[in-house]
Amino acid sequence: MSSEHRVVALASPPLATFELSCAAEVFATVRPGLARHYDFRVCAETPGPVPTLAGYSITVTEGLTALESADTVVIPGWQTRTAPAAVLSALRRAYTRGARIAAICSGAFVLAQAGLLDGRRATTHWRLTAELAERFPAVTVDSDVLYVDHGDVATSAGTSAGIDLCLHLVRADHGAAYAAKVARHMVMPPHREGGQLQYAIAPSRARVPDSLAPLLGWAAERLGEPLTVDDLAARAGVSARTLARMFAAQLGTSPGQWVLAQRIAGARALLEETDLSVDAIAARVGLSSATNLRRRFHDVLRTTPAAYRRAFHLRARTNPLTAAAANEMRASSPIFRRDGVSLRMGAL
Repeated sequence: MSSEHRVVALASPPLATFELSCAAEVFATVRPGLARHYDFRVCAETPGPVPTLAGYSITVTEGLTALESADTVVIPGWQTRTAPAAVLSALRRAYTRGARIAAICSGAFVLAQAGLLDGRRATTHWRLTAELAERFPAVTVDSDVLYVDHGDVATSAGTSAGIDLCLHLVRADHGAAYAAKVARHMVMPPHREGGQLQYAIAPSRARVPDSLAPLLGWAAERLGEPLTVDDLAARAGVSARTLARMFAAQLGTSPGQWVLAQRIAGARALLEETDLSVDAIAARVGLSSATNLRRRFHDVLRTTPAAYRRAFHLRARTNPLTAAAANEMRASSPIFRRDGVSLRMGAL
């Protein structure tokens, strides 16, 4: 059996090809210069041709027995929103065995039907949230967020939020630096927090730039400097209030929340890839002091920079004994048991 983390996508007709591609692109693609960590498979209740929404069929060779060896099960949408008993039983067995179960878009209905979301917060595509809440009153449905991760069970909104969730799982498994490299290969933003809004609000009538990309690139290169909302607004040539509307419309977050997220992401990468002190890292990412970095880190990740470094420092992956200890620490760390929606971060 492969020593790689095995990810099995559970396909159902008619299959949403994009949702399956989200998982395949993140977990299955071999990228030059990046270590491969996942063994990706696709299964179906009935192996053979599986019709897709795109009008063609894909051939799936493995049945539900593939779930018996899965470390992570991905449900890439479920168009009928009702799963057969055999599928539900297989998912419950995989969950009981310790597999992580992640649903993209309408796949949340299958998790809810299996009882894996009872008493928990979950999300799905915003058009389906009312139906999910009505059919499964034991589930707390959040219609505004991109994804929710409880560590053992995760759900996401539709379309690109599926990629966000998959990259989030990679980040939980192998750290922010590795996930950022995967995202760069995909030409994707490396990290969108689960608590961001699913869809843009109505645009303001005020004249604003079509894209925030130039401003975001400028700010990302200056995280070690003081960056206020007024600084960002002046760079964009708009008022602070207009900038806030732009961020809400285009990113579903505030300028302060976005900058803080970049600073935390930068700190995570430096903890993973360097031996810099916490004080030095805090200065590099603009969090001023080790005390402030520890406080922000705990607020967002519910752990300390030192514990995060022990779990994810690159050298831990080159020493089997150290890696084993790190894996044990990661398994018990609250980083991986948190509710992803709680990642709404405070002001700058």
